[in-house]
Amino acid sequence: MDAYLRPRSLDEALALLAATPGCQLLAGGTDVLPARAGAEVWLHADRRPLLDLSGITALAGIAETPDGWRIGALATWAQLCATPLPPAFDGLKQAARQVGGAQVQNRGTLLGNLCNASPAADGAPPLLALDARVELTGPAGARVLPLGEFLLGNRRTALAAGEIATALLLPRPPEGARGGFLKLGARSHLVISIAMVGGVLVLEEGVVRHARLAVGACAATAQRVPLAEAALLGAAPDPARLLPDHLAALTPIDDVRASAAYRRHASLVLLQRLVESLA
Repeated sequence: MDAYLRPRSLDEALALLAATPGCQLLAGGTDVLPARAGAEVWLHADRRPLLDLSGITALAGIAETPDGWRIGALATWAQLCATPLPPAFDGLKQAARQVGGAQVQNRGTLLGNLCNASPAADGAPPLLALDARVELTGPAGARVLPLGEFLLGNRRTALAAGEIATALLLPRPPEGARGGFLKLGARSHLVISIAMVGGVLVLEEGVVRHARLAVGACAATAQRVPLAEAALLGAAPDPARLLPDHLAALTPIDDVRASAAYRRHASLVLLQRLVESLA
């Protein structure tokens, strides 16, 4: 690399980002460093300067706020699992326990997982189900985007030049909400998802009063499935209410891990199992 920069404050980081064209941001490094090592092996070294955010203490931690929770850009999957949170966050914690092994969970960050913008990012479906928003900070100040607007496509986000993704903002979930996450891969752990689902449900007297469901690895970005949500609202949480037509908006692909048809079928089965477990 041409330069390694490690600022101690967000203001310093923004100034260095503005003064260093083509700079690549680094938080936990579990995506950036393997990609750079792979490029070196194939004689395509990535020479972009690295801007390491790990020295900015203001970006660390998970804190409760009057409106919900703030997850800083340096908060790791392991920290998430160790933080007391309402049952609505159980799906996000279940995803955290399947993001690589212990080493990755102790280094990798939730926000970095999203900024990498893989269609198979494990954090995206449960965060969509939690109505997460992304805080972006640049020279003009901070702006906030819903996660669905931040993720634009495969390896593409709405992060603008000169901006740093500084936090995830999660609203306080409805009373009684419970969350869940299910993932299908070629094996049970340390694997890229073939399909995965996250969801949050609220049941009152045996009836679904609130439903947010999302599917990952079946489109260029993780997607909410509003037709499936609508099919559950106002009725008993019967998995049989979820039908193939409710997932028509998904656009899975054929690749070495699975066919598009298999992914679509697997997504429906996972959603049905998720609803059954939350009920």
